Amino acid sequence: MERSVVGIDVGSHRILVLVGEITEVEGARIVGVGQAPSRGVKKGVIVNVNEATAAIAEAVERAEQSSGYQIERAYVGIAGTHISSRNSQGVVGVARRDRGIAPDDVDRALEAAGAIVLPQNQELVHIIPRSYTVDGQAGVRDPLGMHGFRLEVEAHVVMGSSTAVQNLKKCVQGAGIEVSELVLTSLALGKAVLSTTEKEMGVVLVDIGEGTTDIAIFIEGTVWHTRSLPIGGEYITNDIAIGLRLPPEAAEQVKLRYGHAIAAQVAEDERITISPYGESSPVVLPRWRLAEIIQARCEEILENVQQEIKRSGYDGLLPAGLVLCGGTAQLPGLRELARDLFGLPVQIGLPKNITGLTDQVNNPAAAVAVGLVEWTPMWEEGGGWRTVRIPWWKRVLPWLRTLLPE
Repeated sequence: MERSVVGIDVGSHRILVLVGEITEVEGARIVGVGQAPSRGVKKGVIVNVNEATAAIAEAVERAEQSSGYQIERAYVGIAGTHISSRNSQGVVGVARRDRGIAPDDVDRALEAAGAIVLPQNQELVHIIPRSYTVDGQAGVRDPLGMHGFRLEVEAHVVMGSSTAVQNLKKCVQGAGIEVSELVLTSLALGKAVLSTTEKEMGVVLVDIGEGTTDIAIFIEGTVWHTRSLPIGGEYITNDIAIGLRLPPEAAEQVKLRYGHAIAAQVAEDERITISPYGESSPVVLPRWRLAEIIQARCEEILENVQQEIKRSGYDGLLPAGLVLCGGTAQLPGLRELARDLFGLPVQIGLPKNITGLTDQVNNPAAAVAVGLVEWTPMWEEGGGWRTVRIPWWKRVLPWLRTLLPE
């Protein structure tokens, strides 16, 4: 038995749409790929609805032509610095103790964990269980079927700006696609590139995109901490443009063609040819000058990541190290630079266990879209994640209580 699933990654650099066929035996088989240059998106957030809608529609049309499927619905990635998170707890009584804990009990516990006071401009994106406690027995991964009176859950709650969430949905729907679910890109990445062992041991997933760097810490099989930083590959490109007096488009091409994250690894006699502003003819420069600019910015990005990991308090629980994703992760020397800075194992995250059009998606920049194709809102093997939808009145009730006199 197989089913088709579509993932849409709305990035600041490009829109990527993947069509996959999911089978119980083979897993994800990618059968269609469509991409288009990103327009109307900055730092992962929609800034021009019409332009973003047109770009999404263009990528969807190409994916339809590639796969032969008519796309009607999709899982859509969401990211950006408007995303915030916190850990919360929920407690409920088991409804039918004679039959054990049922999915409805789990949903009610997660709803209780998500019943937090949100600012008016924020809404829930995910409620992800970290662990359960049944009648005082802690560390339960999957409570279904267990007998007990009291079910507690410790959950990671992800929130986003209502404006950003609704604008993203509007753009996707404007392209003729129904949104099955908005999925935090860090979680989709974890699905695509991390092994069960890595998530159990403790690992940091670092997605260095065009406009943001998204961080997710996985421990004991599930996500414990998420954060988005407002710096990414665009930050490097801008410094190249300023330092070498190049147009942004030319600076991006120079970065992709000649870039290196460690200046000392570039031979002193290597030269590159560029066309700066104000020069009537091309100029020849040593490649190490470009590498010095790139290294300084990469170090700054990684140092910000290191500070966030320390701020989380989980920096001593990460024996599996770092996994780097995103287009910037393909920059030569970045892996070694991160390894020296963190003193931990570092690897480049590539999608695992996929077949089909692997030549087009087997790279760190496509990992989010692959994870969206593999995403499911049901129980996941080894992870125990579950997505629930909390009724609007339950989300508003805690806020209303704050207005009532005590």
